[in-house]
Amino acid sequence: MAELLDESAIAEALEKLPGWQREDDATIVRFAKLPSFPEAVAAVDEVAELAEADNHHPDMDIRYNSLKFKLSTHSEGGLTAKDTDLAAKISGVLDRRGAS
Repeated sequence: MAELLDESAIAEALEKLPGWQREDDATIVRFAKLPSFPEAVAAVDEVAELAEADNHHPDMDIRYNSLKFKLSTHSEGGLTAKDTDLAAKISGVLDRRGAS
């Protein structure tokens, strides 16, 4: 069972996660644009592998070369370290693939 993060822990985590922002009390979100549709799909595939390995799955939306990732620990009703840890991994994928 993952422990919910308090407001200061969420704020501190978001300072270290450029591009991520609060969507509501229980969700963080990041938008990214990749150079091409194949690059966007490859990024989603790579994130899917990471998510499966962590057994923590983001909501992902792909529109041509634009991506949206949403994270929340639904079982806990809010944000946990599982979310911020996966957000950092997603950011690594996006950075390596030249996302803007």
